[in-house]
Amino acid sequence: MTGSTAVGAVAAPRSLRPLVGVLSAMAVSLTGTRVSAIALPWFVLATTGSATMTGVVAFVEMTPYVLVKAFTGPVIDRLGPRVVSWTTDTVSAVAAALVPLLHGLGLLPFWLLLVLVATVGAVRGPGDLAKEVMVPEAADHARVPLERATGLSGVTERLASTIGPAVGGGLVALLGPMAGLTLNAVAFGLGALVVLVVLPRGMGRGAIVPATTKSAQSVDSADSVESAQSARAAESAQPTRADEPAGYWQMFREGFTFLRGEPLLLTVIVMIAVTNLLDAGFMTVLVPLWAQQSGGGPAAIGLTGSAWGIAAVTGSLIAAAVAHRLPRRVVFFAGFLLCGAPRFLVLALDAPIGVVLAVFAVGGFGSGFLNPILGAVTFERVPRHLLGRVGALGDSLAWAGIPLGGLLAGAAVALSGLIPVLLVGGGLYFATTSLAALRPEWREMDRLRGRGPAADPREPERPGPPVPSPPGAAESGAGADRHLLSVAGAKADG
Repeated sequence: MTGSTAVGAVAAPRSLRPLVGVLSAMAVSLTGTRVSAIALPWFVLATTGSATMTGVVAFVEMTPYVLVKAFTGPVIDRLGPRVVSWTTDTVSAVAAALVPLLHGLGLLPFWLLLVLVATVGAVRGPGDLAKEVMVPEAADHARVPLERATGLSGVTERLASTIGPAVGGGLVALLGPMAGLTLNAVAFGLGALVVLVVLPRGMGRGAIVPATTKSAQSVDSADSVESAQSARAAESAQPTRADEPAGYWQMFREGFTFLRGEPLLLTVIVMIAVTNLLDAGFMTVLVPLWAQQSGGGPAAIGLTGSAWGIAAVTGSLIAAAVAHRLPRRVVFFAGFLLCGAPRFLVLALDAPIGVVLAVFAVGGFGSGFLNPILGAVTFERVPRHLLGRVGALGDSLAWAGIPLGGLLAGAAVALSGLIPVLLVGGGLYFATTSLAALRPEWREMDRLRGRGPAADPREPERPGPPVPSPPGAAESGAGADRHLLSVAGAKADG
């Protein structure tokens, strides 16, 4: 079976319903999360008066997010992303709803708050990944290029990151933090409902991965009829093996082995891990300190965030429309050149607020092109039956530095001051992206453009007419695949 052969839905009519469903579920859950990012810290500050406790709560949420996500890939591949998505969103909704409920009853000590926050963080990781894993399948149903589908996914994330904080800030100001936390719980519940009701039942299914996957693949790639027949004979000698499901650690090891053999994906993950760490420190520590020292206050933080978010949405929309026609490598590193170091430098130079907003807007526009390209590249390289495992590992590695970004930035500012840290941070950002661009692996970015992923050994051959390519798109198989980078695998967290 080749990448141009149907992988499940070739003969099916075109349907936008799966793509709309996945993007809607992502939109409501991510918006609720962004609202919570405003309401929860404000609640902790209001009830404890401690900035340290506020930092502890943020750390307790993000650390389980990263750690649990790393080990849930085999579960997603086994059970299916649809089941994982709605079940984790349901658990998140219950845990999030307990915070305002128990607080209203006077039964919420700080340790219990940490437990509930850690629970939400732990299940939100696999829930976010499960929705991402369903994007390529939804793109198959809609018959759109991968860059367009991942671009729309990026637009959804950017809109949530722009609208969520605005809604959260207004809601907290009017009704208090409990209203924001309640809205977060409702959003998780709505996300679970969308996945259950809107997505077709056959979408996002899991499958038992046979323990003989490796030998089955060797049959498909045999150089001669004799070797293929010999391999099949060896399998037939142990008929029960084909029906035995692969164990958890075997599935985990398969994902790790595949990722280790993909130099381009590994290079991307390392680069995104460094930039995500720098971005986390920039947004959580350096920007607030700049706003405080420059006299701009919270209004300046809001203005920079709005300028970035609106421009990022614009960039993502353009990427969704035309990214499949553009040279990926050039656009990718141009986007990083715009969204990286200039932000650090303009704050270090104490430029007027108008200049700062212009630099943030240009950077946001450039960032809008990153995740659509990352997603399409990974979809083309990772076989669909490995998406959960490879995506989980890639996401976790790429996000590993985020919980530490604020801690390291705060310590660096305490030692040397804001301006030196901004200059060093900008220099590290530029060096990371520029040096990575010189590596030979990046030439692979455009090599598989428009090709489907490696064949899934679990899928039978299904004859049928080829899916017509969208106008102007490169020819692609119906099995084009999903990305590792988040957000996100190594989704850029710009």
